[in-house]
Amino acid sequence: MEELRFALYGYGKVAELHAKALASLAGTARLVSVIGRDKGKREAFAARWGVSARATAAEAADLDHARAVLVTTPHPLHAAHSRESSAAGLHVLVEKPMALSVADCDAMIAAAAAAGRALGVVSQRRWYPAVRRIREALDSGRLGTPALGQVVMLGWRDEAYYRSDPWRGSWAGEGGGVLVNQAPHQLDLLSWFLGPVVEVSAYWANLNHPYIEVEDTAVAALRFTGGALGSILVSNSQKPGIYAKVHVHGSNGASAGVQTDGGAMFIAGMSGVLEPPVNDLWTVPGEEGKLAFWKAEDEAFFKTVDATWWFFARQVEDFAAAVREGRPPAVSGRDGRETVRLMEGIYGSGRSGGPVRPAP
Repeated sequence: MEELRFALYGYGKVAELHAKALASLAGTARLVSVIGRDKGKREAFAARWGVSARATAAEAADLDHARAVLVTTPHPLHAAHSRESSAAGLHVLVEKPMALSVADCDAMIAAAAAAGRALGVVSQRRWYPAVRRIREALDSGRLGTPALGQVVMLGWRDEAYYRSDPWRGSWAGEGGGVLVNQAPHQLDLLSWFLGPVVEVSAYWANLNHPYIEVEDTAVAALRFTGGALGSILVSNSQKPGIYAKVHVHGSNGASAGVQTDGGAMFIAGMSGVLEPPVNDLWTVPGEEGKLAFWKAEDEAFFKTVDATWWFFARQVEDFAAAVREGRPPAVSGRDGRETVRLMEGIYGSGRSGGPVRPAP
């Protein structure tokens, strides 16, 4: 099996974790270069990982024979760097959020299609065992038809976090606050479980972070194409961080949920994953007694891996297999676009003061 040769576009905190994930995948994927506009930073990263330092995606493709790129640059740059990489003939796996607008997502999808290359979006929480159980219960019909979904994320980010990179906390540099940086994983899971959203009514605000421009809290009520309803409450305003949870309730009265994050929330390059992701709710008929067993199983497994990068590696494995097999990756550009549709709808409703229907 030929290794898929990767370049990393970006050299920040999350890029280090992706480099660790790639280093664990010998025989499947290999990191060969890092791309970035800051010559000093890209060369320092390249020296740490024993790879080439390049200024453009085309250089990585031509000089290092890279076939894929992992885009880890700040959010407002995702669209441009993804399109550049597709034009250079590279398959693209882009960090969350895919982009900051549906229009940018459409341009990225079109660029990948024109180049005949794959496009995927990092959503590594889909590989959590507790998340997989919910997806399987939905696919098998054991939850009936999804009828209601909830996201609750109560986290904390302090001033040191926002000062750790110059782009954090501003509309120009970050593109938003809790919605675009901390919440995309949970929003992705909600969309994966319930399908596309058709109407959003929302509010967002900055409750206790006067040193940033963007929102630290958002709430929303949702209606989905299949008729399901949903609610979202996400916040960076609860010290030191409580939990993040996604729950699904089915038409047959059964419910399933996952606590994706517990305690102080994980910060790439600044902290570890403190608590294992576990199912915190399970009332599927005949399976109620499995909750304690699954929790113990997941806690034991969590101790055997470094969760800061291990699930990244699982997604890269799938992406490499998708390229080899000529199929879409498990988390496609269309999937990433759906999360951006939801975020764009929440921002739009908050600005307009009324319900909005996100772009189709």
